[in-house]
Amino acid sequence: MGSGCCGYNSYCSWDDVNKRPTCTCPKGYFLVDPNDKFGGCQPRFSLGCGADDARSRENPEEVYHMETLQSVVWSLGDYERLINYTNDECIKSCLHDCNCAVAISNARADCWKKRLPVSNGRFSISEVGTIAILKIRIQALGNLNPSPQKEYRVQPTLLGLLIGSLVLSTLFIAALVSIILLKPKKTTRVTSLVETNMHSFSYEVLKEATNEFNEEVGRGSFGIVYKGVLKSVTNTVVAVKRLDRLAQEREKEFRNELSAIGNTCHKNLVRLIGFCDEGVHRLLVYEFMSNGTLADILFGKFKPEWNLRVNLALGIARGLLYLHEECDTPVIHCDIKPQNILIDAHLRAKISDFGLAKLLSFDQSRTQTMIRGTRGYVAPEWFKNVPVTPKVDVYSYGVMLLEMICCRRNVEMDMDKEEEGEAILTDWAYDCYVEGRIDILVKNVEEAMADRRLKKWVMIALLCIQENPEVRPTMQTVTQMLKGFVDIPNPQPPSFYTHV
Repeated sequence: MGSGCCGYNSYCSWDDVNKRPTCTCPKGYFLVDPNDKFGGCQPRFSLGCGADDARSRENPEEVYHMETLQSVVWSLGDYERLINYTNDECIKSCLHDCNCAVAISNARADCWKKRLPVSNGRFSISEVGTIAILKIRIQALGNLNPSPQKEYRVQPTLLGLLIGSLVLSTLFIAALVSIILLKPKKTTRVTSLVETNMHSFSYEVLKEATNEFNEEVGRGSFGIVYKGVLKSVTNTVVAVKRLDRLAQEREKEFRNELSAIGNTCHKNLVRLIGFCDEGVHRLLVYEFMSNGTLADILFGKFKPEWNLRVNLALGIARGLLYLHEECDTPVIHCDIKPQNILIDAHLRAKISDFGLAKLLSFDQSRTQTMIRGTRGYVAPEWFKNVPVTPKVDVYSYGVMLLEMICCRRNVEMDMDKEEEGEAILTDWAYDCYVEGRIDILVKNVEEAMADRRLKKWVMIALLCIQENPEVRPTMQTVTQMLKGFVDIPNPQPPSFYTHV
């Protein structure tokens, strides 16, 4: 189901010695997380119609190499089936199709063409006559048929002038560097990253406030969160996030979170009170959220009331809309999930944990970055090595909205055989929508069934998790749909829909 045991773009084989699956990245691909061999792979190059120019589409043989793997198959993700095609014909068809990243050719002369990311990959000796064909870029764009370079001879006089200029420039730069190095240094800290009036705390103050980091209240990306009391600020209760990974990662996390949330101000974002940047210590001080996380509320022993879920979903949507479109520097959060939504004393949802956030300049709409986020909430385009947009947050919100409607996790693999069709929430929700059985999703809770918004909200969630990011609505449109201001189109099958 979903990505398979090895993740997207990877394939598994059975290890008879250790009695467990072994995961392998195909040639030209690498692990998304080097520490997680089951976390999937991504290509070292760009693929897709948007990655090719006119010349590379006319001469794909000069740009791509078709790599074959015997007895390997990815069972999901087909977009076209060609019948009575030989292996060579299948290779040629994939090579000249900008949508095709992988093709499967079998002994029955079927040719299945697939887009990235591919899933449920496996090596099996039973797949006799089956080969997987991977398209691998061998030449960068813009380098097709390079014209021969002309040779130029430099006149001795000109050469002498160039060398003299170079020597003088080197002496000038050396003198300038010496002046800068000898000048008394000013201490510049991370505070220069954000123009803010946040308080700068000493490490000792925060150590005392948290009783030497005694009471852990949660864990975020790269850090542990502790409860503390600032006695110097009228006994204010705070949450202190202590970054705990390798130095380079910790510094990046610290700067990301300060930059992303330091200048924001919205009732549905957790407020950053201050920070500590002292020696090797990097800590962030937030307002304390007394009601824990959205995950605690949704997946606890008792289901929250329907109206509470409605208010929380609207609040999260407003917070994301602010990040995407109303900030001076737009922010893609990159890790929207119930564990990163905190609930305050007034039962308001507040988005937190900006350590993986990606900032955009005011005129940017997309960015190129390594894969970020949490499995199950990650949009498909992360696995395609293409620029991402705020639509990745829309995808994560859609998954989370379904979890809020159903009060269950997106993936639950410990179900009985008769409930296996419900294991993947996104697939099951679409089945229920198509069959007109929305009532099953909310387990016949009368309060939810009586709300006319229920079916519409399921449709909104399914629109948010479409595979093509251009089909997904923006958070502004999502917010308008949730409030009933905009008509909702019928959703197509969601990303990686596996049911027949």
